Amino acid sequence: MIYATVRKLLFKLDAESAHEWTVEQIRRIQQIPIAMRAIEALAHAPQSPRTLLGLTFRNPIGIAAGFDKNAVMIPMLAALGFGFIEVGTVTLHPQPGNPRPRLFRDPDARALINRLGFNNDGADVVAERLRSAAPKVPLFVNIGKNRDVPLEAAPDAYGACAEKLAPCADAVVINISSPNTPGLRDLQRPEHLERVVRAVPGKKLVKIAPDLDDAQIAEICDVCLRGADGMICTNTTATDRGGLSGKPLMQRSTEVLDKVRERVGADFPLIGVGGVFTADDLRAKMRAGANLVQVYTGFVYEGPMIVKKLLQ
Repeated sequence: MIYATVRKLLFKLDAESAHEWTVEQIRRIQQIPIAMRAIEALAHAPQSPRTLLGLTFRNPIGIAAGFDKNAVMIPMLAALGFGFIEVGTVTLHPQPGNPRPRLFRDPDARALINRLGFNNDGADVVAERLRSAAPKVPLFVNIGKNRDVPLEAAPDAYGACAEKLAPCADAVVINISSPNTPGLRDLQRPEHLERVVRAVPGKKLVKIAPDLDDAQIAEICDVCLRGADGMICTNTTATDRGGLSGKPLMQRSTEVLDKVRERVGADFPLIGVGGVFTADDLRAKMRAGANLVQVYTGFVYEGPMIVKKLLQ
């Protein structure tokens, strides 16, 4: 009820301004221990522990990359009950992203559209924040390439970025599927993906697009089985305005997840993301083969108690 009022006020701002305002308030609240304890108590959810990737998760629900691009909200996201946190996307060098406006809401469809373009503070700055974060839950960092890096140089760029960030996180997520960096999705082709995966040290997952046919899915899965520790299904779907996330993505992202599970077998770690708003959505991802599930757009529309609602 309270969040419905807050959301109405936030939605009077453009989507990116509302997000920036939210980030600033969270950064302030994180400095007040009594406030954080109160939030943690309010958001406390039933425990549903599981083990994956050699890590223990208090529940299977994580926050997807894109919400906390620069690793400044980790304490709050943990306090809100998330079982794991993925920050980023982070590139080797800082970059401003695409021109504004670049983030849009579609409330009728329960969707977001973004063409942000990997705006972030860069690997050095984010690594420093991760080193001092001391998260209470497993922490993933999502990495990409800078816009000006050509495809042939992408493995070196991903490798250098991961060298800085992998020691500060429990796993690295290789983002080769955003539709908002020209040519990035070409890295899903097996000859490119193989080189990128080999270049990234440590525990790593590959995040794929929903806009793949069955043959492409099979090729990517085979590369990941050889060199990665898991996969995330899926990123946003490409539209002429940018990457679409939220309810319209639920069916297709779940179909891709199901096809990936069929290809990789029962034991390969998979994370499902795309369109999760309700407990039924959560169950659908699990039935399709997800070991863990992430939310982002659902968090924006449903509010800070979404983990508690899903687990109850």
